[in-house]
Amino acid sequence: QVQLVESGGGSVQAGGSLRLSCTASRYSDSRYCMAWFRQSPWKEREGVAGRDSDGKVNYAASVKGRFTISQDSAKNTLHLQMNSLKPKDTAMYYCASYQGKKYFLPPLRLREYNYWGQGTQVTVSS
Repeated sequence: QVQLVESGGGSVQAGGSLRLSCTASRYSDSRYCMAWFRQSPWKEREGVAGRDSDGKVNYAASVKGRFTISQDSAKNTLHLQMNSLKPKDTAMYYCASYQGKKYFLPPLRLREYNYWGQGTQVTVSS
């Protein structure tokens, strides 16, 4: 069982930046992936960005060029640097993870992930 704890959410004006962090308890398999998803009241949960244990990354088109995902492997901590934030980025952001499998690129499909954090709120005002 992997436990995920997110931090770093908050409120910011449009054009501002926030950095989210997610710390995983431990992995029993060297093949794993960590990702960020988000959900707003008017949309289904969607994948934002993912990074696997080989260092491959994948971004949703809506955030490419503005968000950067990185990992501190020694601390099992995933970061999401969010720049040029827009009001439409307002959502609850969830950290997610799986282990024991590998894909060509980190998937942004909900069904692939079986470990989830509690979420951290990001609010962007215009």
